[in-house]
Amino acid sequence: MRNAALTLGIIAGVFGMIVGFFGFGYTELAREFAEVEEVFGMFDNPQLVRVVSILSPMLAIAGGAMAKARALWGGILLLLSAAGMYFAFGFNVFTMFPIAFAALGGVLALAAGKPDEPKAHF
Repeated sequence: MRNAALTLGIIAGVFGMIVGFFGFGYTELAREFAEVEEVFGMFDNPQLVRVVSILSPMLAIAGGAMAKARALWGGILLLLSAAGMYFAFGFNVFTMFPIAFAALGGVLALAAGKPDEPKAHF
């Protein structure tokens, strides 16, 4: 379970980085050019989008990397990453895989108590 959480966390982080690049880039583009915001609109909270664009992929990668040694902390970081992406971007075609992979990796890391490691986190 820990290996699956590690893999899912890293994949979620990489896909989350792609979503984050576009989210952060769009908020900057709309800030610089008012025409873009008038035509395509803007996020409800652009500052939240900017912060989550950086933090969520970083939390997913760090949580995946920690899942093998510290499953509890890794699982918490993965679930925080999934929640951040959901609240900032919503659940849509671009975010469904990063959110699902981070959430599943977090659940697997939390569930990997005694079977995988001699010292359980519970």
